[in-house]
Amino acid sequence: MSDGIAPRRTAVVIGGGMTGMLAASVLAEHADVTVVERDLLPDGPAPRKGLPQARHAHILWSGGVKALEELLPGVVDRLVARGARKAHIMTDLVSKAPSGQWFRRFTHSRHVNLLCSRDLLDAVVRERVLKDPRITLRPGTEALALEGGTDRVSGVRVRSADSTSTLTADLVVDASGRAGRAPVWLRELGLPAVAERTVDTGLTYASRLYRAPGRTADGYPIVNVQADPRQAPGRAGIILPIEGGRWLVTLAGTRGGQPTADNEAFLDFARTLPHPVISELLADAEPLTDVVTTRSTANKRRYYEKAARWPEGFAVLGDAMAGYNPVYGHGLSASALSVLALRGVLERQHLTAPGTARRIQKAAARPVENAWSLAVGQDVFYPGASDQPLTRLETTLAAFVDRAVDAGARNPRALRILLDVMSMEASPARLLMPDMLALVWFGRKKPLLDGPPLTEQERKAALDPAPLGEKD
Repeated sequence: MSDGIAPRRTAVVIGGGMTGMLAASVLAEHADVTVVERDLLPDGPAPRKGLPQARHAHILWSGGVKALEELLPGVVDRLVARGARKAHIMTDLVSKAPSGQWFRRFTHSRHVNLLCSRDLLDAVVRERVLKDPRITLRPGTEALALEGGTDRVSGVRVRSADSTSTLTADLVVDASGRAGRAPVWLRELGLPAVAERTVDTGLTYASRLYRAPGRTADGYPIVNVQADPRQAPGRAGIILPIEGGRWLVTLAGTRGGQPTADNEAFLDFARTLPHPVISELLADAEPLTDVVTTRSTANKRRYYEKAARWPEGFAVLGDAMAGYNPVYGHGLSASALSVLALRGVLERQHLTAPGTARRIQKAAARPVENAWSLAVGQDVFYPGASDQPLTRLETTLAAFVDRAVDAGARNPRALRILLDVMSMEASPARLLMPDMLALVWFGRKKPLLDGPPLTEQERKAALDPAPLGEKD
């Protein structure tokens, strides 16, 4: 005899990375959740096969930090306790803009970046999420296809070890990342192809871990030299201080000017950046690892939210919806914000209500489109990056962004507004509001800096051979 209690709904999340874990935490409030993950996930902060980009620099901008904390209250403090650091932008950032200007630093900052290795970030989030008894992890399991038809997805066919089976679900969320196969799966169900766009600069990343040199193990600023898309090949680099007294150094070059995995060539490549500051800081630093490279850096957008037909019971989030050139650091933040959008929809209507899946898709597209606009607005200017010619609107907007960046380099008020957008706390439309337009065209402007705004103490700390704690 029934006791009158409705059975719990079920959800399947494809992918056990950052987006998948955050999505599972949200869905667990509404359903019993199964996370399908092809890899065997490590117990702690360690690399995994399916996430090679984890070895390169990652930044969680303040919009992403706020979203992460809203989704998992207390997790940011837990990360800090494990060695992560909250860096204040622009206090703790030395940055050269793509158009060449050095940004000024200031002490009163409202933007915070979270600095740590991707391994640590994933491990702390995974540990927190998987404590929930409503969430079950299926490691070593590959998603093969969607079950259902053109009107509704009813589950996922999976392969684990030597057997295949079907997991039924009221909602399936694809959070499988850049390599997600949702376009193929939807076509197999009989749905039309989803529109896509790719903007590929041919960027190669090369990264290496160093022991933080001299007396820089505690509190050193991020040092970021950005590439200029109008001077191809573009070359860029970043020094990211992370846990364990280490510097994660990532160098990047676009088509025709890429770095290699040659250890001996790493520092030489750093000398070819638009400014030699990174090579100067690394001159006597001790490398801890060999150089690792990746070429999976194209901007790729899949416009699921614009599909003429969309099945109930299915949604795509995170990098499976859009992957970005990682040099801009927006991927993790966009993913966290897309999961926050998922939560917002499920707070307003039932998981199985008609139209829920499409509403999730449209809501998740908003932060994704913001990150896409920021990345493509620069990358589309590299030769061969896109097979679609620049529109007049893209050219006009890019010219305006250059003016906004120049204003930010000369005026702290303009820089704070620019950072609202770069930090993904506001959409790019914020740059077109009257106060910013006034600052761009009529605001007081200081002269440009003639070099990186490192203090003399910071320079000495990097060049002093004595490790932290051995100086009087």
